[in-house]
Amino acid sequence: MSTIEWTPERIAALIALWNESLPTSEIGRRLGITKNAVIGKVHRLGLTKRRPSQKVEIEPARLIRLDSLSSSMCSWPVGNPGEDSFHFCGEAVVAGKPYCARHCAVAYIKTSSGQRDTSGLG
Repeated sequence: MSTIEWTPERIAALIALWNESLPTSEIGRRLGITKNAVIGKVHRLGLTKRRPSQKVEIEPARLIRLDSLSSSMCSWPVGNPGEDSFHFCGEAVVAGKPYCARHCAVAYIKTSSGQRDTSGLG
């Protein structure tokens, strides 16, 4: 059984994904770990519990759709593409990246050499 290295970047990514109300299985898939590893770390971090039926309502005027997305806006997708509430983050991007600082922490991981992999290919 291998041990998961919980780096500050990986913890930040976990928290960001948790706050987006993604299912634990999806968070695990994105982080390359098991759903149970996600649940265990969430518990140890003391993150707030979520109710499965709880949905965050976003004002329709604040939903950033593809047709209103610009290059200066974070293009991180939020929600399921088949749902009416699907939108993009829309926060200001980090220079040279398609995402805001919070989503860059999720999208880009450090390589074994300690350098940040900014290719987006992991």
